[in-house]
Amino acid sequence: MIRFVIERFFGMFVTMFFVSIMVFIIMELPPGDYADRYAFRKFSGTGVTVTESDLDNIRAELGLDRPAYQRYFSWIGGILFRFDFGDAFAYETSVNNVLGQRLGLTLAILFSTLIITYLVAIPVGIYAAVHRHSAADYGLTIFSYLGLALPNFLLALILLYISVKYLGSSVGGLFSAEYQDAPWSIAKFVDLLKHLMVPAIVLAWSATAFQIQTVRATMSDEINKLSVTAARARGIPERRLLFKYPARLAINPVVSTMGFDVNRIFSELPIVALVLGLAELGELLIQSYLDLDMFVAGAILLLLTFIIVFMNFLSDIALSFLDPRIKLKG
Repeated sequence: MIRFVIERFFGMFVTMFFVSIMVFIIMELPPGDYADRYAFRKFSGTGVTVTESDLDNIRAELGLDRPAYQRYFSWIGGILFRFDFGDAFAYETSVNNVLGQRLGLTLAILFSTLIITYLVAIPVGIYAAVHRHSAADYGLTIFSYLGLALPNFLLALILLYISVKYLGSSVGGLFSAEYQDAPWSIAKFVDLLKHLMVPAIVLAWSATAFQIQTVRATMSDEINKLSVTAARARGIPERRLLFKYPARLAINPVVSTMGFDVNRIFSELPIVALVLGLAELGELLIQSYLDLDMFVAGAILLLLTFIIVFMNFLSDIALSFLDPRIKLKG
């Protein structure tokens, strides 16, 4: 088991190394650099003529005049040894300060969504498989189709209206006005949980619908296996039998797609955040590209990719506990 974990961890490290190179290449792709944008913002409309020599001086001041490979090793070295993602030129501060609260709130939305998805999908999928062709099964099938067909932004608008109209929540954001700048307290944490429900339910809707069908299909297949029939013939109680054998294996596809679910959440979050007025990393990523503030953009891409890769690593470890055959084959 230790060897299995070490191998997966080494694989994650190698993956992130190549990801960092790809992210840096993406950072270099846009034409021009922040020196051009800085000169435009500072001297636009002043009548001052900006020469190429002026731009070179700005690049030297910002450290953008060095060769690409030197800037890559300086950037990745700062991240690995000092957890320093560089300077956010447009904000005149460090990238760490810019990402601060947005990263925490993005992670809060992510894990809230995952918790809702799995707490609903796994037991409901098992129930639907055990009660196939029942009214509940057909109802859950309709729910799944709605979850896959209904756009997230439309559901966000509906839930936002209900939240404001009937629950008294403020419009958009993750905090009420009185807690926005207040220090952390139990009341502020409760207020955060209250506001997290809407984006988490919106983002969990389609994933829950998909995972219900996945668990239902896998569970239905496992129930009919000869090993389950033999266990039933030995007199094992039905509930214990279901959770010890078919349900345990039916969870495998859900666990193995955790990384996919995280990737889907990150893809859908910017649109949902725009509707709900949330300050998350997607909006900041787009703005940093528009500003050519590439250290901010690179940090966001690297962090989001790391979270996806790390969740895949955790899913591999979880699968090895659920199904020992996996580590034997590894």
